[in-house]
Amino acid sequence: MSSDASTTPAAIRTLDDLQVGGKRVFVRVDFNVPLAGPAPADSPAPDEIITDDTRIRAAVPTIQRLLADGAALVLAAHLGRPKGVDPALSLAPVAARLQQLLGETVTLAPAVVGDAVTAAAAALEPGVEGKRILMLENVRYEAGETKNDPELARGYAALADGVFVNDAFGAAHRAHASTEGVAHEVEQAAAGLLLQGEVETLEGILANPGRPLVAIVGGAKVTDKIGVIDAFLERADTILIGGAMAFPFFKAQGHEVGSSLCEEAGVEPASRALRDAELKGCRLLLPVDLSVGREFSADTEQRDVDGVDTPEGWMGLDVGPKTAEAYRQEILGAGSVFWNGPMGAFELATFAPGTKAVAQAVADTEATTVVGGGDSAAALQQFGLGDQVTHLSTGGGASLELIEGKALPGVEVLRA
Repeated sequence: MSSDASTTPAAIRTLDDLQVGGKRVFVRVDFNVPLAGPAPADSPAPDEIITDDTRIRAAVPTIQRLLADGAALVLAAHLGRPKGVDPALSLAPVAARLQQLLGETVTLAPAVVGDAVTAAAAALEPGVEGKRILMLENVRYEAGETKNDPELARGYAALADGVFVNDAFGAAHRAHASTEGVAHEVEQAAAGLLLQGEVETLEGILANPGRPLVAIVGGAKVTDKIGVIDAFLERADTILIGGAMAFPFFKAQGHEVGSSLCEEAGVEPASRALRDAELKGCRLLLPVDLSVGREFSADTEQRDVDGVDTPEGWMGLDVGPKTAEAYRQEILGAGSVFWNGPMGAFELATFAPGTKAVAQAVADTEATTVVGGGDSAAALQQFGLGDQVTHLSTGGGASLELIEGKALPGVEVLRA
């Protein structure tokens, strides 16, 4: 492990830095939740439409804190990737679900900006229950949102009284009008409780982790995660590699990969990572056995391979039992653990044991455990372990970019 770690970034401004009593506050939240289907135009039934309300629940503490501090709120969020106004991606069911969670009226604006929205915002009454929460329609209905259009950002700011709070960590790696642009148009800007917790936890595991620091990196492509691997080569004591991304490492070592998913573009960076691990004194561990199948299918023929050479006509779809046990021991002996990416095709029951073993170890260890969203979060939920980790990130892409050391526009604009 190298001691050559980058300096800690400047702190972000938080809710404690704001004066919001009697003011309207523009709050960016992450309500990009999965839907079972489009919302009915007449009466949205959120429990039937929203299949996972985790992100809505995650925003509630910030909303409740701002309300308790005497503010009225203009909430902004996106849902999906609409091309213009798309009723199927209306935030109506989200507003209905948030209203259920808060036990208070949440008014859905008819649009994102415009005279009717301005009037609805002006009608808010800070401190008056039932008249203090307005939710804008899907901000991506406006083409200027993803272009970080200054005029749209000024329009957002005009709906508030000079205060902006960003609690949408999952969108903080985007320089959009509602995540970055609006911060330049207000007098006060700060992070909500969720975004604050995400940034402090992720930066903390890099800057001052409990030792040993074990990073578990899985998934399909080395090229998607090489930045994360590089970051942990500088800071971690041990890196555990799993998933299809292990095969470029095997190929770099001269092993047979059979019909396994093996990203050709990942072979060179995998080879480089192996060299760098030795130079930096970081243990980079690869699987030692595999669970293979004839094809990517729930009912395919399966066999265990003692070793990592995949037979011709077979594909590696999970780590084997020896690897799962070795990785479990590494995790149980850790002081801090970061996990992003499954060990195999965990969505297929036959090839879920490796990922389940890692998930269970992450839940069982006494270490500080940080899970970087995405498939790892899905795996924890699938195995009923989502509430047994220290921190479960709500932003897969944002969490990885922060770990890589990239500047997140929605965070940087809030630095003190």
